[in-house]
Order: sequence, then structure tokens, then C-alpha cells
Amino acid sequence: MGSILYDGEDHPIHIEDRALAHLKVVIATKLRRQESFTLSWKHPEGEPGGRSTIWLHPSIPLRFTFDETEPPELNMRWIEDLMHSANSTGGITLIDEVLDA
Repeated sequence: MGSILYDGEDHPIHIEDRALAHLKVVIATKLRRQESFTLSWKHPEGEPGGRSTIWLHPSIPLRFTFDETEPPELNMRWIEDLMHSANSTGGITLIDEVLDA
């Protein structure tokens, strides 16, 4: 389980490593373009239920940490789906990976 450390907060945002690797690509692309957006997710099992949303801006400190030492092979379709979500008015919603048959 990886995490995002956002704006110096003491409470990391826990996201499964594979999903986080894909999110990192999309988030880094948007921030490199100086674009602000939201990121929304459902709380993982073992944490209080519900969902959260944060505002991401290039000036807000952000750190990605991963449990796995090696990065996974990326699914370009998932990245494209997440990027499409990021470009919508609702911002990025962490969606499940869709595997090609």
C-alpha cells in the first residue's frame, strides 16, 4: 500500500501501489503543465468509510511513497482513462483498472 503525503499533512493518503503508480503519471503531467485539479477516492478497507477529495496545485508539496521497490508495468489505457477524468470538471476520480481482453 503506497501513499501520498499532501501539503505536509501528518495523515498520508493510502492508495494501492499499482493504482498510485498510474496516478503519479497523471498527476505529474497535470502539475508539470501548471494545471490545478481535484483528486477524489473512496477510503480503503481498514479506514473509516467514506470518500475524500483534495485540491492539487503546483505550489502544494506532494510526495508519493511506494511499498514495492520496483515500479509496475504501466497500463496506458488506465492512464488515458485517468487523464480523461483529470480533464473533466469533476477532476480525477480514482477508477479501477480495465484490462484488455
